[in-house]
Formats: sequence, structure tokens, C-alpha cells
Amino acid sequence: MKIGYARVSTLEQNPDLQHDALKKAGCKKIYTDSVSGVKADRPALNEILEYIRKGDCLVVWRLDRLGRSLKHLIEVVEDLENRKVGFISLQEGINTATAGGRLVFHLFGALSEFERNLIRERTCAGLAAARARGRMGGRKHKLNLVQVKTLCSMYESRKHTISEICKVMGISKPTLYEYLKKKR
Repeated sequence: MKIGYARVSTLEQNPDLQHDALKKAGCKKIYTDSVSGVKADRPALNEILEYIRKGDCLVVWRLDRLGRSLKHLIEVVEDLENRKVGFISLQEGINTATAGGRLVFHLFGALSEFERNLIRERTCAGLAAARARGRMGGRKHKLNLVQVKTLCSMYESRKHTISEICKVMGISKPTLYEYLKKKR
């Protein structure tokens, strides 16, 4: 059975164009969400993904109606493929029930993975360049060396409670214990 999914970004937008195209494509059921494309919570899409069964086919008017991002789109379609559910995008002419449709969709997936790898490589190269210049990542230290020595002597003297030391130093208890652990 063909099941349609339509999405409009706001309540003011009208899904009629999508509904007409989905009906013309032979969809027996049509689910509609009225949420922004970047929102993760899409009740109608979640309902479809629970309802759809092996041998069914999810139909959308355009790819951007289904996925929040290319990565999300690929995840949804791969999930459908694993469940032996077809996928059709009317405007792009993609039909994963055909060899050509699967090829096009897998090309999208390969390009997405390539993009993720490029981002990872650039990030690693940037971090290495920063380290070579003596810059270390992460949060700045809350206390300087003199303050750490004071903290340790207050702790070792046992004249002050942990809460008092934290209040004087302006740090939390976990931070205090981290400094003590590093000092040992």
C-alpha cells in the first residue's frame, strides 16, 4: 500500500498541493505534519513509521518534506529499506523499489558520508595546528598555581570544611576534588 506524507512549515501554509500529488500517485492514506523542517518532533511522521509494514511504500512530494537534513533523510530511508518498505519522492523521481532509484539514493548517502569525513578531517587539522602553536582546547583553569597551593594547604590542614574551601575559592566540590587528584 502507498502511504503519503506531507509537511508544511506553518499552520498558514496549505498542504493541498502535496495532498493532490500524493492522491494522484495512488496513496491510500496521507499523513500531514505542520511543523518546521528543523523540528525533530514530527507526530505524523512518527505515526507513519510505526504503522508502515513490509511491502508498503512511503511517498513524499519532495525530499525536503521528509528529512530535517540529508543525514536524517538517509537514516529514515535506510530504516525503511531495512524493513523492506519502499520510498518514492515524486518531484525528484526517486523510487527505491527500482535499481536506478536505489543508486541515486545511495549516491546521496555517499556524498553525505564524504561531507562528514571532510568536516572531521578539517576539525582534526585545525586542532593539530592550534596545538602546534601551544594552544590547548578545553575550558580555562578556574584557579592559578598559587590558588591551587592555597586550596591544598587548606584541605590538608583540616581546619576548614570542604564547603568552606569551595566557597572561599569560588569552585564546586567536584572541581575541588579534581584539583586535589591532579596535585597528588
